[in-house]
Amino acid sequence: MPRIIWKGAISFGLVNIPVVLKAAARDNALDFDWLDERDMAPVGYQRINKKTGKPVDKDHIVKGYQYEKGEYVLLSPEDFRQANVEATQTVDIVSFVQADQIPPYYFETPYYLEPDRRGEKGYALLRETLRRTGRAALALVVIHNRQHLAAVLVLGDALVLNTMRWAEEVLPMDELKLPKSSGKQQGVSPREIEMATRLVEDMQEDWNPEAYRDTYRDDLMERIEGKIAEGKTHLLTPAEPDSGEPRKSAEVIDMMALLKESIKRRGGRGGTRSEAGQNTQGEEADQREDDDAPREAPRKRATGARKTARKSTSRARAEAKDGKGSRQEAKPASSRKSAAKSGKAPDSTKKSAARRASTASTDSGSRSSPQRKRA
Repeated sequence: MPRIIWKGAISFGLVNIPVVLKAAARDNALDFDWLDERDMAPVGYQRINKKTGKPVDKDHIVKGYQYEKGEYVLLSPEDFRQANVEATQTVDIVSFVQADQIPPYYFETPYYLEPDRRGEKGYALLRETLRRTGRAALALVVIHNRQHLAAVLVLGDALVLNTMRWAEEVLPMDELKLPKSSGKQQGVSPREIEMATRLVEDMQEDWNPEAYRDTYRDDLMERIEGKIAEGKTHLLTPAEPDSGEPRKSAEVIDMMALLKESIKRRGGRGGTRSEAGQNTQGEEADQREDDDAPREAPRKRATGARKTARKSTSRARAEAKDGKGSRQEAKPASSRKSAAKSGKAPDSTKKSAARRASTASTDSGSRSSPQRKRA
């Protein structure tokens, strides 16, 4: 159950809406105490008089504002209350703006606004008006003795008051060294933007805050519970020696390679586009990159391919000759004698050898053609 900060009203114009301001967030940090390691006794926070060095009782401590060196104006709780009686328990709406015009870094701490007695109608009226117009109400409110600028926003059926930083609390961005929006100054190519967009689309999910956890806190609690289970509650873990390994550099060597590897590792989870479509896009991009590459290396490969083709043709011719001789030996002696007399080989033998040579040349050419194509 959220704790109540105060009871008051939302005020805009002449309309007053009774509300209760409740906490909407909590600090989930682990609470640690100071201990004396010699006897495990807690070490308290003492308030020390800086002049005498002695502890000061809480009843003797007051708040003061130093207006000159060593000179103070004392203020009591009543002074803080009387500074602005109405503001201490009023959400004073001063204007309405488009909700999406407020930069997120202005927001600070959220609170719930709950209608108090006889405030339901006015509460619903303000909520539905903000919802229909898409606006946020800017208001002034005092919480814990400090005035805040705040935005009243619609969240489902509730009104949320989110305290904001004042303009002077937000540091300007003028001195930041930022790349230009066009991206040309950093050499960002359209292909890299396309690949990054694919990765973003692949990683997109619906907003689910429960999916994210403070893993550091969880790991620390696991170590604490482990020490309790092992009975090592008073044993301090010694520091590990420095590994001496250099810290990872933030320099990016090949942005395109990193984007491709990121998409590959995710395996298409989230985007669920067809593998064929992704492969086709990747092949087309790779072909474009190959077309832009220098041509020296491919020419060398083409030369080697031509040499290989010539060798294959020579081997084919030699095989054709061998085949011719073997077939001639298989002929009857009368045929060989007849051929010897005429000084010519039989026409069938010539045609067969020519066909074998032609086939071998075609095969070698087909083997070398992919290399010439790549060249």
